[in-house]
Amino acid sequence: MSDPYETTEAHLERLLGRALNSFDLPDRLVERLGTALAHSSSLYTAHHSPEAGVWRETHRHTYLLTDGGSVSLWELAYRLEGDRTVRHDVFASKAEICLAVTRLFGEAPAGASADPAPVPCEEEPEGGAALLSALYATAAPVRHREYAVEESADHARRVLRRAENADRPGERVAAALRSAYAHQITQAFGARHSLSDGRGAGFSLYEHAFVLVDGTEVSLWEVEHTATPDGRHMCEVYESEAAARGAMEQRARVR
Repeated sequence: MSDPYETTEAHLERLLGRALNSFDLPDRLVERLGTALAHSSSLYTAHHSPEAGVWRETHRHTYLLTDGGSVSLWELAYRLEGDRTVRHDVFASKAEICLAVTRLFGEAPAGASADPAPVPCEEEPEGGAALLSALYATAAPVRHREYAVEESADHARRVLRRAENADRPGERVAAALRSAYAHQITQAFGARHSLSDGRGAGFSLYEHAFVLVDGTEVSLWEVEHTATPDGRHMCEVYESEAAARGAMEQRARVR
């Protein structure tokens, strides 16, 4: 999970710093990214197959700019066969990710188009006051599920245990998740905001998606924030994305 205290400037610097090919990005694009006010990162696809010697992930990083527009960067994190080193490349379009995966692994990633045209930037609402709403509009790419089969029931138990909100999921949900055998964690939102009293607070939203033994898919939505009276870190968990985002807006009180 990303650091909820990380500024957008630091996030962008870290992303470009670890990318081996960041120098290939157009100068105009890098200049625009220098005006980013906030950001959202999410895992787009993942392919983990130790038996086949394949490990790669694609991430989408979306930035809200001062001119009201948004820009997305597409990151490919991968290991080459026989090498445990994780490498990072960054691209200006989803089509470029497709070409890179084809070059490195001989196959195209799930959900990637072979169309060489770049992914268009989303148009953002006018005005700077609705920062949360603007980022929400850019933080919801199509989700492609590639679940990890591991201790998923225990992961669900830990997520529910750290929830501090009174309206967290109850025993019905907890009982169902005891049969979870696979899960996926996706960051849906991450940013830092100023509260109405002038204090800064970090907000992150994660979807914990589970597969149960009967094939049912269940998601928990976890909000991590520091919008507390003493600035301490707090976790809240909800059954729906709408409830989680509503709680974030209520906590943020963006002016």
